[in-house]
Amino acid sequence: MKQFPWKTYLFWVLLTEAVGALSGFLTRDGAKQYAETITLPPLSPPGIVFPIVWTVLFALMGIGAARVWLAAASAERTKSLWLFFVQLGFNFFWSIFFFNLQAYGFALAWLVVLWVLILWMLLSFRKVDPLAGWLQLPYLLWVAFAGYLNLGVWLLN
Repeated sequence: MKQFPWKTYLFWVLLTEAVGALSGFLTRDGAKQYAETITLPPLSPPGIVFPIVWTVLFALMGIGAARVWLAAASAERTKSLWLFFVQLGFNFFWSIFFFNLQAYGFALAWLVVLWVLILWMLLSFRKVDPLAGWLQLPYLLWVAFAGYLNLGVWLLN
């Protein structure tokens, strides 16, 4: 019987969660100021929702990346992992642009590029491991919703 590669999954999930945690740490003051001063668009969830959702989404990203990593070596696998890291970097910097710099218009443009990168990653992951790709669908949908919120904040403030 083949042993489950839990260390691989743990590595990728922790790596991804660490990026999210570092972004959250670096933007904590900007997020606090944002929460106290910004006019929010309709359908804005309570602040507590965001860390819960992002923790789940980063875990799903990490699980997907682990599944791709464990797949047979191929050009598509390499491309998928490259896309994973590029979109993760875009994700990391969006929070800094939005919360710390309050550059809402620029952050929205950045978020559009992030959404395209996530879609590209999802499609690439699906070629390597279909489940890994589908695990990215909640992330893609949440970033679309974040785009609505970002647009609303930009227009209202």
